[in-house]
Amino acid sequence: MARMLEATDTARVSGRASPPTWLVVALACAGQFLVVLDISVVNVALPSMRTGLGLDEQGLQWVVNAYAIAFAGFMLLGGRAGDLYGRKRMFLVGLGLFTLASLAGGLAQEGWQLLLARAVQGLGAAVLAPSTLTIVTSAVPEGAARARAIATWTAVGAGGGAAGGFVGGVLVDVLSWRWVLLINVPIGAVVLAGAARWPAESRAGDGRRLDLPGAVLVTAGLATLAYGISRTEAEGWTATATLVPLCAGLALIALFLLVEARAKAPLMPLGLLRLRSVASANAAMFLSGSAMFCMWFFMTLYAQNVLGYTPLEAGLALVPSSLAVIIGSKLAPRLMRTAGPRTVAVLGTLIATTGFGWQSTMTADGAYLTAIMFPGILMMLGAGLAGTPLAALATSGAAPQEAGLVSGLVNTSRTMGGSLGLAVMSTVAAAHMTGSAPTPETLTAGYAVVFGTGAVVLAAGAVLMWVWLPRRVAAVH
Repeated sequence: MARMLEATDTARVSGRASPPTWLVVALACAGQFLVVLDISVVNVALPSMRTGLGLDEQGLQWVVNAYAIAFAGFMLLGGRAGDLYGRKRMFLVGLGLFTLASLAGGLAQEGWQLLLARAVQGLGAAVLAPSTLTIVTSAVPEGAARARAIATWTAVGAGGGAAGGFVGGVLVDVLSWRWVLLINVPIGAVVLAGAARWPAESRAGDGRRLDLPGAVLVTAGLATLAYGISRTEAEGWTATATLVPLCAGLALIALFLLVEARAKAPLMPLGLLRLRSVASANAAMFLSGSAMFCMWFFMTLYAQNVLGYTPLEAGLALVPSSLAVIIGSKLAPRLMRTAGPRTVAVLGTLIATTGFGWQSTMTADGAYLTAIMFPGILMMLGAGLAGTPLAALATSGAAPQEAGLVSGLVNTSRTMGGSLGLAVMSTVAAAHMTGSAPTPETLTAGYAVVFGTGAVVLAAGAVLMWVWLPRRVAAVH
């Protein structure tokens, strides 16, 4: 593992004794949990939001997409800002913005107010998320301890996505849809108070300024591309409303790469992409995320739309899968010490592939144990095993002053992979649902093809990992 913060970083430490490492890691992981939770927690609240605010189907889609687009679009900017202006400072800024936007969304009286709050939440998350991983890697010395800390960060992030359906179901059933947003306020306030007091500040010590042209281009490019992806489910892949933003997003990203190649102090030094550990692990995370993110979405739909579960029952049904993510993430560091990160990543991906293949045999009258619980455990156990070594590889080999940027790249790869995968899989599901009106049988047919497709994607990802990932964590570049 790269020593992410060396003597080249400047750190400001108060006269107080250094806080326990576990406390710093816990604060960073709490921020990551909130970021990932809010990607999925609103799903079960959408019907209540439609009733409460009079949103149409388009508006409901943007409750989810406004957050995801802002999150993906500003991620690299947030990572670089942490390097230049202080990782702790950006953690506080991002979490503060996220918390205030959650309060505004929970109190929204009109649909547009909720959508604006969700976009600002995504912006705050984009500033916050890269700092969470950088704070973890800076607080823990290189070696087995850092691998365990990254495993905890991975488990908490995966657990946030997994817990979304359950937490949302409980809050909607017991309180109201507003609490899927308002719950962030007290948690965010507590984490803010702790983060302001304990972690030490750190930043890159080279005095560079933020590359504004690069920041504008990559943010506009990723946001436009994410917007185009979000349009595919409603418009299809060949519609003008989809093709124009997709092409524009790709053009802006190409222009960003051209500008970065010539910039004296680029936002993203292209040399990072020549590092095998960084390039291969991020490609693997993108591919894995495209399948793994869909699991929670379609399992929840299958449980509610086909098997007739309530939102709360659907969330409870996926609790074993959530626990499997945590177990896999905590097992990974031990296996990495003996087998190496590449082998553990491939093993985890193959276990997840088996779960996806099993889930593709689902039926309209499936029993809980064989239709949800056991295949779900395999899918998420594999995700937990693979996520930790991929994160360790993706953040290794880069210079200390690039720590925040590399952390932002990790989150961008995973988020963009999930967004693209969900759009593609939704189209795949719709194409295989026969008949004019949806029935449990036709819905099941579409969902089954999604999981079969996910198994193929993950199998291809396992091959890519074995061929391209380095055997060991790279040293500092």
